[in-house]
Formats: sequence, C-alpha cells, structure tokens
Amino acid sequence: METVLNHLEPQPDILRQRSFSIGEPSEIAAARRAGNELARLVGFDDVRAGQLAIVISEAATNIIKHARRGEILLRKVLRGGTSGIEVLAIDQGPGMGNVRQHMQDGQSTTGTYGVGLGAIRRLSQEFDLYTAPGKGAALMMVVWGPHASSSIPASPNWQIGAVCLPLASEQVCGDAWNIVCEGHELSLMVADGLGHGPLAARASETASALLENSTPGLPPLPAPFIELAHGALRGTRGAAMAVAHIDSARRELRYAGVGNIAACAFDAHQRRHLLSHNGIVGSNLRKVQEFRYPWQLGTMLVMHTDGLHTRWDLEQYPGLAQCHPSLVAAVLYRDFARGRDDITVVVLREHEEHEAVTGQETA
Repeated sequence: METVLNHLEPQPDILRQRSFSIGEPSEIAAARRAGNELARLVGFDDVRAGQLAIVISEAATNIIKHARRGEILLRKVLRGGTSGIEVLAIDQGPGMGNVRQHMQDGQSTTGTYGVGLGAIRRLSQEFDLYTAPGKGAALMMVVWGPHASSSIPASPNWQIGAVCLPLASEQVCGDAWNIVCEGHELSLMVADGLGHGPLAARASETASALLENSTPGLPPLPAPFIELAHGALRGTRGAAMAVAHIDSARRELRYAGVGNIAACAFDAHQRRHLLSHNGIVGSNLRKVQEFRYPWQLGTMLVMHTDGLHTRWDLEQYPGLAQCHPSLVAAVLYRDFARGRDDITVVVLREHEEHEAVTGQETA
C-alpha cells in the first residue's frame, strides 16, 4: 500500500504545513529560512535548496509589491519515494488581468522588472497559478529533491492538494488527514480531534496512523474503518471523522462520516453534499452509515473540518476547479477560514494527463 503524500509524522513542527505572514522584507527572510531548514531535513542538495530559496523569495516579494500582504505555506510532499517541498503563495490583492503578459520577464505593473513569475516557473518542477481581477492571486510551486533530476517524479493516478494548519495560538494542529492507495482504489480520511493543541492532535494522529496500518494491501472501506477507529481512539479526546473510498474501476465513491466533517463531490453535472451523522469517534459513536455515489473521471472531492465556513461556492471563482487541487484548497482557506479553529481542507481529483494551467484570464 502506498501513501500518496506524506502522513503526519511525530515531529509536527517540522513535517506539517507551516504558515508565514508576508508583509515586509523581514517576513520574507523568515519564510526563506524555514524553507532552507525544511530543504535540509528532506535531503535537498545545494542546487535544489538554492532554487527553493529563490522561489520563496520571489513569490513573497511579489505579494508585497502587488498585494501588500499575503501568506506563504510550506510543506513536505512525497511521490514515488522522492521528497519535495510545496510552496503556496496566496494574497487578496487586485489579481492579474493578463497572466501571459505577467509571465514574461520584464513585464511589471509596479515600475520594477517583472522577472519574479518567470523565475518561479523556471525553477519549479511543478507550477500552477490562479488569479482573476479582484480575486487576488494563488501560486503553487513544487521543488523536487535531487533524485528527481530535471524531471518530475512519476505521478500517481490522483491529484491531491491540502491545507492543514493549527489555530493561530497553537503550535500543533488538532486536525489530521491521510490518504492510502493501491492500484485503482484509494481511501481518504479527515479527522478533527476535539478541542485544540497536543491532546486534540493525539486523537487525530492516532486515526491517521491507523489508516495506513489497518488493512495491509487494501485501502480500508469507510464504515469498517470508523468502527475500528472508535476502539483505537478510546482514551483520547475522540474526533470527528470522515472517510471516502474511491474505486476508479467500479466508478464508485463510498463515504461515511461522524461529526462535523463536511464533504462535497463535484462532477460535470452537479455538486453533491455527502452525508454524515452526529457523534464522536472514540467517545460517543451513535451511528455509522456508509453511502455510495457515482464517481466519474474528472470528479473533484472536497473534504474539510469546521475551521472552514460552509458557505463557499466555487462558481464565484471561474476556472479554479480546473486548477491543481492545491490551489483550490489554498483559495478556500484564504477566503473562508473561520480564524478561530484548526483548519484542514483536502481536495482530490483523479489524475488526467494535461499541462498545468498558468492562471485564469478574465476580461
């Protein structure tokens, strides 16, 4: 069984996603130093570490120049045994009206050379961008480790993006998520430990580890896994939890949820809200019910904890649904985070071979 992206390991301050507010040059330096530390921990050589530093610096500098304030998110990613670092740069500035023009070196709207986006794209092994006038900008960059050479590691059959961050006053996130896959089957779990901080994290991390080890060779089905997790989480605070199992051969999505994890599936025809029941896994498990839904190539699944408002609507962001799932998660986090709770947003789409879009141009 392969874990598509890194699971939440015992050093959350190192291997979990980290957020850096960007509004002045000293904050750019702090994000760059954190990137250098993470690069060392995942085994980057000097060349890759230098590329990562430039990517972070240019993305953060563009935030200050064009939007005044924004945020840089960093996390380790893993694909096919190769480690990489994903950089998300988000702001709520004026956005860009002509993406192709901004991608050309020498183009600028601030009186300076517009070399930032061009350099970022050249130095990243993966790059995607969403922007529209009045909608701010969101950039996704991945720099892969030296073993990837100049190419991107072989992609799995799934595209996955996530934002998982603690409440601002906490050092450890009480939410967790994990994915395991084998062949054409995949299971995705999102857990929200009750409360905040280390005790909440203990519950959610127990569930995350259990997902990988519960059924060797097979991604677990939702209802049996939640029943199993109920026993494993006894003695912890307990957690809200939801599990989705996708079988792309059968074109079927199976889902079960307990507590306030929200989930929506989007296909070409409709947005479908997935159903959960009240309760707490590990404490008060009232009912576990598994539901089945159709799954089509190109369907997108969004799951999130209650740190995100439920009033979001992707139709407000033309073209965003066609971007990499990391950008979908980043924009939802940027615009709909409650700000008073841990937050996790996970976006999943079955992989289709295509070039990453470079942004949305709107009149």
